[in-house]
Amino acid sequence: MKDKVTLDRINLLHPRLRDEVIKMYDEIVAALTGSAICRFAYTLRTFAEQDGLYAQGRTKAGAKVTNAKGGQSYHNYGLAIDIVLLVDKDKNGTYETASWDIKTDFDGDGKADWMEIVAIFKRYGFEAGIDWKFVDAPHFQKSFGYSIKQLQDLFHSNKVDKNNYVLI
Repeated sequence: MKDKVTLDRINLLHPRLRDEVIKMYDEIVAALTGSAICRFAYTLRTFAEQDGLYAQGRTKAGAKVTNAKGGQSYHNYGLAIDIVLLVDKDKNGTYETASWDIKTDFDGDGKADWMEIVAIFKRYGFEAGIDWKFVDAPHFQKSFGYSIKQLQDLFHSNKVDKNNYVLI
């Protein structure tokens, strides 16, 4: 099942990623045939939204959720995706439970649903946060070879399109 929220969030990604990610999402939907679907929880995040998340656990209540300030995340350039599984526990067509479970095989095909998604992202050349020393299992990014510093420089020198996406 395709998730409208995810489709809307794909449209927020950097224009260079959108067509590829739509194909990826079609593969993800086809791979998950059980009681879980994949939702893209975050794609593009503004610098201000990023600063708000950075403040969490520091100057705002809550646990720390990021080490990146505004402009220091690939999300800020539309080049990153965070996922979550939505699970229909009572099989009534309503996906009422969010899950970050990387081990459960909700569709009984012998492969954990989360890891099926990871494999699809990697096949398209995305870096997977599940592989990092500081594990961030929901996170995927595609930098096209650009460092955060290079993206910041492009942004601050106004090398952006009419919608404020950096020209890469």
